[in-house]
Amino acid sequence: MTPSLLKLLRSVDTPTVCNAIEVAQGQRGFDRFTRGTMLCSAPDELAIVGYARTAKIAAVAPPSEEPEVIKTRRMAYYEYMASASDPSVVVIEDTDFPDCIGAFWGEINTTVHKGFGLAGTLTNGVMRDLGDVPTGYPVVAGSIGPSHGFVHVKEIKTPVEVFGLRVSEGDLIHADRHGAVVVPTDVYNSIEAAISKLLATENLILEPAKREGFDFKAFQAAWEEFEKQRT
Repeated sequence: MTPSLLKLLRSVDTPTVCNAIEVAQGQRGFDRFTRGTMLCSAPDELAIVGYARTAKIAAVAPPSEEPEVIKTRRMAYYEYMASASDPSVVVIEDTDFPDCIGAFWGEINTTVHKGFGLAGTLTNGVMRDLGDVPTGYPVVAGSIGPSHGFVHVKEIKTPVEVFGLRVSEGDLIHADRHGAVVVPTDVYNSIEAAISKLLATENLILEPAKREGFDFKAFQAAWEEFEKQRT
């Protein structure tokens, strides 16, 4: 990813990226996005953008494996996250979903992962300590709760699912207060131009609508031009 593309992707919201993918592909029907309403720890910060580092956790019940196995896997998890190249995003599936109770994402883990250089977290699980999550490390999560339960790492580097979105290690993620999308590899070279085209096309409607005296006749003329350009 070029620095200019990373800067652009971080500056736009996830709905814009979702639409731009369809512009780049020249058709509607893109469906690699989350379903349902998610929560964001920092809705006014820039979008989370990066390549996925994946894992699975659980928290409702105590782990059934030996403590040494759990400890070893926990350290392997942190080593895996610490070795991520920039930019990277943590994507965690809580296997207790939809009955998640254990907040893996509080002050300590968000601070640690930000220290590792990761861009943020996408999870179907729980977050907490919202007043203490460090600036510049947004979490997009399924819920908010007070407890960590029996939270423990179950798997590392495996495919995960978050609100209907299947994610594999290395997938390019874009996430914000609206949810998340996986940017398909076939648009990596065209998404920057597609975003520019999309924004220009939307302005064919937005700019006239903001002018004084905007009426149905002005809308009709603007919409006809908009229809010619949009995907």
